[in-house]
Amino acid sequence: MFKRFNRLAIELPTPTNPDANAAAAVQELLGGRFGEMSTLNNYMYQSFNFRKRGKLKPFFDLVSSITAEEFGHVELVSHTINMMIYGTTHPGDVNDAPMAAATDKRNTQHFIGTAQTSFPFDSMGKAWNGDYVFSSGNLLLDLLHNFFLECGARTHKMRVYEMTSNPVAREMIGYLLVRGGVHVLAYAKAIEMVTGVDIKKMLPVPDLENSAFETTRKFEAEGVHRKLYTFSDTDYRDIALIWAGQHPLGGPLETVIGAPEGAPMPELRSISEEFAPGISHEDFMQIAERLKKNAGIS
Repeated sequence: MFKRFNRLAIELPTPTNPDANAAAAVQELLGGRFGEMSTLNNYMYQSFNFRKRGKLKPFFDLVSSITAEEFGHVELVSHTINMMIYGTTHPGDVNDAPMAAATDKRNTQHFIGTAQTSFPFDSMGKAWNGDYVFSSGNLLLDLLHNFFLECGARTHKMRVYEMTSNPVAREMIGYLLVRGGVHVLAYAKAIEMVTGVDIKKMLPVPDLENSAFETTRKFEAEGVHRKLYTFSDTDYRDIALIWAGQHPLGGPLETVIGAPEGAPMPELRSISEEFAPGISHEDFMQIAERLKKNAGIS
């Protein structure tokens, strides 16, 4: 089971200008083949289907704990997209085409289908596909796949970073480059435990060095690249049997019991021209009265 917290992985900067076309590119990091929907569902089903979890518990714990982190990454990318799109259109008389600006944007689904919010599709609007999930039942094969998946996800993040200077996108990508590097290294170490082969030397793809990306530096200064979380107060602690030793770039690896502190969740504001959420001030006051009455508050 998952225990959910109403916190975002990191605090995102408040955007000053809408950037719907860049948000369309960021969608690849959510719903593309190597996006966060894929990492979440790959690891989630591998953890559901894991065989001999008693004898192979450190590997089960690793996949399970990373699954929980990926849920937060889906949430983080989604909020980034939401914040980037807001402000593209404006309130107005429906007959004056207040959403005309949307016709010039790459992904009109953001305006027609989702009321200027994220959705599990890629940068071209193709829906995320369950065919992207790999769960073979063979431990080594799944770990190799996960290493490859994290390398692909990391490469795509680097490319999208270079496509936009939007501060919200870059803050999010900087953090996920650091955390994705953790997952690359974790799966590489797990494969080494199973096979005795140092896969970091055999397949150094991609380089774990992040210093070229400006928004990664503060996270690495905080040691975020050396921490692997259990995302549980009591379970999955055997990740420490894999996540041990020194980081390739220096410093000790650290297993942290629980989850990161996180940051306040952004408030998603009303967009009246989208009829979202479709609750007027008068409606809200009536709802508030009904809620108080239902709770026995006069």
